[in-house]
Amino acid sequence: MILINLLPHREAAHKRRRELFQAAMVASLLAGFAASGLIYLWLQNKISDQQERNGFLQSEIKVLEGQIKEIASIEEEIAALRARQKAVEDLQADRNLPVHLLNELARQLPEGVYVTSLKQTGQTIAMQGMAQSNERISELLRNLSGNTPWFSKPELIEIVASNVSLSPRDQRRVAAFSLRFQLMRSSEVQKSMPDGNVAQTTSSAH
Repeated sequence: MILINLLPHREAAHKRRRELFQAAMVASLLAGFAASGLIYLWLQNKISDQQERNGFLQSEIKVLEGQIKEIASIEEEIAALRARQKAVEDLQADRNLPVHLLNELARQLPEGVYVTSLKQTGQTIAMQGMAQSNERISELLRNLSGNTPWFSKPELIEIVASNVSLSPRDQRRVAAFSLRFQLMRSSEVQKSMPDGNVAQTTSSAH
């Protein structure tokens, strides 16, 4: 019977397997380092590209912010020009307001009501006068409120009983009154009229 010693062969095979395993581990580790390096470089490249894009966007945002400021300044100038234009247009349209005031007041005064004083402050008209009775004053207030587009918001301030001497022997009992109302602008009257013809209210007074 022949006996063969296999121990050296087994040890050699075990050593080769261990060396192969170690080599595989080293190769895996190197591959991992290489992959990590490649991923790191790729990420750094992406970060660099994104930073460049961010820088470009920030510069464009600054340009847009400057343009927005210029637009806002232009809009303010346009608004100021429109306000001045409207003021000029209002002045031109309001040149005939005294005519409208007197014409409409003559139309709306009831019989037996007499005006003794008129004062204009801005668009507010303060009026003083005398009436034969309180009913005449009430009629005047109704006329100022609803019969004309040129007047609005009539407000009675006071009524005082008074006497008027028509002759040394003729004394009349009257009601002295004071009131105020708003005189509308031509542009406001034009908007309130269906045909927009402001001149029609003046021509109809004649």
